[in-house]
Amino acid sequence: MTDETNETAEQNQNTAAEAADFEPLTVTYERLRHSDNPAELSEFARTPLPDRADQAAFSRATALLEAVAGNPHTPVADRVFLAQTMPFPNVLVKLSADPDPSVRQAVAANGDDKNWLVGRLTKDPVPEVRDTALKNKRTSWKMRLEGAQNPEVDAQTLEFLGSLGTDLEEGAPKVLASMVRRAVALNPNTSSQMLAKLANDPSDEVRHAAAGRQ
Repeated sequence: MTDETNETAEQNQNTAAEAADFEPLTVTYERLRHSDNPAELSEFARTPLPDRADQAAFSRATALLEAVAGNPHTPVADRVFLAQTMPFPNVLVKLSADPDPSVRQAVAANGDDKNWLVGRLTKDPVPEVRDTALKNKRTSWKMRLEGAQNPEVDAQTLEFLGSLGTDLEEGAPKVLASMVRRAVALNPNTSSQMLAKLANDPSDEVRHAAAGRQ
């Protein structure tokens, strides 16, 4: 048998062995979804993704991260890591419903969120999650307005919302930003310092609302 023939036979054997070891996506997904092995789940959560050029491997890895993200046996630190770093909606949706508030808060701060997802988190029952979501640039103006009207939102978040269109996001739509600042002026949790600032707002409606509170 020639060297070339031997090499071909060896390559065929390696390919056959790899195929035998390869686990179908659905099987691996279910295994990870139900795994109670924190070390295995942590290792998978922290493993760098394949290069996007290898589309098959990349798609497989991102799909499997969804299973890891949704598994309560994945350590909280690793779920927070995924919530902070992943741009993939399928993974972030899983993490946005996580029972641990620190994980949901990390999702709320993720700049890769879809606006509907971060909008959902502006309604979270935990104030820290809700307030973080309201500060995310992905949050829609509708959600920002509702947040500015919410009497449970804290003064620090109201200071952020009350600066939109002036000190922050100067290119923001004037009418929408003005509506949010006016709502901040009317919110009972707005600090006296913020009210004083809004009393000098460039918008007449905002100034009048702030003056009525002083």
